[in-house]
Amino acid sequence: MPNVRSIYIKELRSYFNSPMAYIFLVVFAVVNGYFFTNTFFLINQSDMRALFNITPLVYLFFIPAVSMSLVAREKNLGTIELINTLPIKTHEFVLGKYLASVTLIVAGLGITLVHLFTLMKVGTNIDYGAAICGYFGLALVGAVYASAGTFASSVTDNQVVAFIIAVFIVIVFWLLDKMLIFVPVGLAGFVQFMSVDYHFTNLSRGVIDSRNLIYFASVIGFFLFLTTKNMEVKKWK
Repeated sequence: MPNVRSIYIKELRSYFNSPMAYIFLVVFAVVNGYFFTNTFFLINQSDMRALFNITPLVYLFFIPAVSMSLVAREKNLGTIELINTLPIKTHEFVLGKYLASVTLIVAGLGITLVHLFTLMKVGTNIDYGAAICGYFGLALVGAVYASAGTFASSVTDNQVVAFIIAVFIVIVFWLLDKMLIFVPVGLAGFVQFMSVDYHFTNLSRGVIDSRNLIYFASVIGFFLFLTTKNMEVKKWK
């Protein structure tokens, strides 16, 4: 899909031609590194669990910051009208933008591999299966939050508003399995299944279940579908 590739490359370049990508990668690495080294040196916990516990929390604010400009910036600058006149389908535009944000998130995860190499260097017994599944789970969680952020960015032309909407959406998905005590028993199973953290926890234990993969794919597809339809509706107004 050449149109998707063109949008993807253009968006990725816009990240790295500005300080945004570098700020994200540096701060993301520093925050995750701080909590990892705390457990490594202070309480002598030498596994990847601390990283897998803190990264989803870091995501709650970093991914909305990465995705808030995807569509909102184009609207604010007025370039969305020009893009609408080009032979580019809306879903291609959305997918290209979305994949660029996911690439930046995965790059941030790649930097944290230094912690895994640190554990390997000091001779710690590592469950490599769980570590690989944990990173795979983090990538999927990031992809889900990026899809929500892409949708939020399509709702408004104000990047700050898009950031706030995205933060609200991802926090709701993160909190669902932590609010089960307030949910009727009949709905508890459904609410838990809708929680991102519930499915990530399963993956971080080294268990790959098709239900978890279907969940992530469905939520990503849902938000990208909403983004595409939202843009198409506004294009014809």
